[in-house]
Amino acid sequence: MEVKKDILWRVYLCFLGIVLFALLILGRAIYIQQAQGEEWRKVAAKQQQRVEEIAAERGTIFSEDGNMLSTSIPFFDIYIDFGAEGLRDKSGKIFKENLDSLSLRLAGLFADRNTTEYKRLLQTGYRKKDRYFLLKKNISFQQYQQLRVFPLVRAGKNKSGFIAEVRTRRQNPFGLMANRTIGLYREYRDDKGRTRNTNVGLEYTYDSLLRGAQGKRLVKYLAGGVYVPVEGSEIEPESGKDIITTLDVNIQDITENALYRMMLENECEYGTAVVMEVKTGKIKAMANLGRRSDGTYFEDLNYAIQTTEPGSTFKLATMLAVLEDGYVKLNSQVNLEGGKWLINGRTVWDSERHGRTNVTVKQAFELSSNVGMAKLAMNHYSKDPIQFIDHLKRLRLHQPTGIDLAGEGYPVIKNPESRTWSATSLPWMSFGYEVKVSPLQTLTLYNAVANQGSLMRPYLVNAVLQNGLELKTVQPEVLSDRIARPETILLLKECLEGVCQEEGGTGYALFKGSPYKVAGKTGTALMANGSRGYTDHIYQSSFAGYFPSDRPQYSCIVVIRNKPFAKKYYGAAVAGPVFKEIADKLYALQNQTYETAFRGTAVADSNTYLYSGSLDDFRNIMNTMEWKFMDSASAAEWGSLYAMKGSKVMRSMAVADKRMPDVRGMGLKDALYLLESVQVKVSAKGRGRVKEQSIAPGSPLQQKQEVVLALN
Repeated sequence: MEVKKDILWRVYLCFLGIVLFALLILGRAIYIQQAQGEEWRKVAAKQQQRVEEIAAERGTIFSEDGNMLSTSIPFFDIYIDFGAEGLRDKSGKIFKENLDSLSLRLAGLFADRNTTEYKRLLQTGYRKKDRYFLLKKNISFQQYQQLRVFPLVRAGKNKSGFIAEVRTRRQNPFGLMANRTIGLYREYRDDKGRTRNTNVGLEYTYDSLLRGAQGKRLVKYLAGGVYVPVEGSEIEPESGKDIITTLDVNIQDITENALYRMMLENECEYGTAVVMEVKTGKIKAMANLGRRSDGTYFEDLNYAIQTTEPGSTFKLATMLAVLEDGYVKLNSQVNLEGGKWLINGRTVWDSERHGRTNVTVKQAFELSSNVGMAKLAMNHYSKDPIQFIDHLKRLRLHQPTGIDLAGEGYPVIKNPESRTWSATSLPWMSFGYEVKVSPLQTLTLYNAVANQGSLMRPYLVNAVLQNGLELKTVQPEVLSDRIARPETILLLKECLEGVCQEEGGTGYALFKGSPYKVAGKTGTALMANGSRGYTDHIYQSSFAGYFPSDRPQYSCIVVIRNKPFAKKYYGAAVAGPVFKEIADKLYALQNQTYETAFRGTAVADSNTYLYSGSLDDFRNIMNTMEWKFMDSASAAEWGSLYAMKGSKVMRSMAVADKRMPDVRGMGLKDALYLLESVQVKVSAKGRGRVKEQSIAPGSPLQQKQEVVLALN
């Protein structure tokens, strides 16, 4: 009996423990639900939802003549929410009724599956109630436009379940034209999953303007590790601004082809050619080519802004110094010693053996005599080298040009306090050695001589636009009103013209019989090859000048580095023909309007317009009228049509639910439709299109807010 009681006591005790434990669990559950429920619901929501960034549409880069040089092309990933309420209503009636016709149209559009396979694919997704079924990736905007009107799809997102996710890809419509100058825009993800890019050129320099402002959207988690967007949660991104460059597509094409032909013919290592507008400093073309291991050429680096020893094109600076200081006249005599002169233990050689002795200063320049320039520098500046250095500084050769392009090299101009200054530095500097400047710096000097002594800052961007309206216009900038006295400039012009027009000048044979006059200077510099020094006989060929020399329109420089032991390496034989081809073709291009293009200034077209509204309406009008236009809009519903350099450009407009849209340029009908769709009351004054709106675009909207539109 005692044993039975002992067993029962233990059973009751265990039962009581279980009851108490159950009550404890129940109490804890009630406490969590009632006291901490809201907090835990928020934690669960965070795990089920997250905020994603929406990339903004990157701005477009245009040439000055209105052509797209770099733009973002939209591509689409198409998903289907087979759990959409409208799709499953009435036992999936709408899906079943449209399945056959939709499958047929999909097979015809994409041509990757037949009708039966598409039908089976859609039925599988529907049967599994897949909430984020991938139908097709990377379809083009044209394909997306066709897809939107297909059976079922045209019923809209809520009924059809079709979801389109847009992405953009950066493309250059002209391929590799000016590729390094325009730049690359390539996104990638680093080891930590962060988005990075590999920008160079204008894409890098103006990235803050081009990239716009990212938007945000809420996405929710579905089974299978998929996140889908939450309807109505988006904060639309702000599109990037457009850049209008100074580049001219025709001039760029001429320049690149001329450079490429010579590079290929002479198997050169790399080369650059730049064309500048004399009066303004606008860069009309900038070509760069480097030889790859397989013998092909590619725009691998921007050699126009990299510094090297310039060689004989630098002699113009030496001539400017001695003429400006009044030490010599053009008919002053200088002994060339037959092309060989020993100075302070080193020998100065002229690149071409001419055997000349006493010649005029002008003839020494036309012959490109190193001996002549070295003697002029030593005779007049050996006691005070700083006087010569100061001339180079006044020409701003000791600092970068300031072009609006990242990566410009920093020049090297020695002075007597420099660690590497020696007894022969001054004479060697006089003909372009022991200094380092970029081809662009050399070009600005020649351009200044062509421009009556006015030194212009070279630049690549004319204007910054937003929705077709100019936010910023870049004006030509004068760095120095006068690099020398007017009489000195006239003498320098005479020297440069003599190189190309006087028999005996290094450029005479090149331009003999030309229908227009050229002023310029050849250059041939022996280049060091790393630790091998000068033993490989690598020469850098140059030609810098301007044309037509009587009324200069363009200045141009060509710099080409030749292969070791090249058979042809003189500046007049390698760089000169490239310069001549560019000049000849620009002359021929303008031949019918020569008086306007080369002798005067063309009058710019003052017509401008901005229309805003439905992008589909704009496209229909353009296509009906058979008008050519540039469509940089993506899949957006609203956008703008505006004029740019005589071309018609279409651009998308971001519209967010809780932000004031930009309705300027719209007709009243479109403006009312758009504003009322975001629950805004509208009051309009006047007639025509919207000129002003009382609430600034992008401002946060309050419920039942009123906006006043001023029409013109």
